[in-house]
Amino acid sequence: MKSAMQLAVCAGLISVAPAQAQELLFGVGQTQFFEDLSTDSALVSLEYRHKPFYERGRIDVAWSAVGIAHFSGDAFLGGGLSARYTFNTQWFVEASVMPGLFRENEEANDLGSAFEIRSLFAVGYAFKGGNRTSLAVSHKSNASTAQSNPGVNAVSLRWHHAF
Repeated sequence: MKSAMQLAVCAGLISVAPAQAQELLFGVGQTQFFEDLSTDSALVSLEYRHKPFYERGRIDVAWSAVGIAHFSGDAFLGGGLSARYTFNTQWFVEASVMPGLFRENEEANDLGSAFEIRSLFAVGYAFKGGNRTSLAVSHKSNASTAQSNPGVNAVSLRWHHAF
């Protein structure tokens, strides 16, 4: 009888534990190019984070994709891996690496090639219900795969909508 009750309690705890969900991330931010003649601008981003394929303790890893539009007319579309470490039930850090394609609108914003890699680090806070907010710093460059590799940095405020 005692083990049946323990089993029932464990099953109840498992069923109320929040499952990691998919997320849509909406971001707004500002770019800073490394070239003097480049045009820095505001940006908007839309990111999709799939349900994690790996979870262990406080760490989870998921496939992600991102689209970024710079107000200067530049654009980036990429996909890759996103990892998150949760400190407690509310605070977390996130890192991602997403190779993709960059299209500059102005010659001065050329990053050296169409192939660019966006790396990101964010600190965030999770609300009850699964939504989150985060402050992210990111960098796009071609990792010296082209003759020129000036790069661009960005700071973004992001809203994570869980579904």
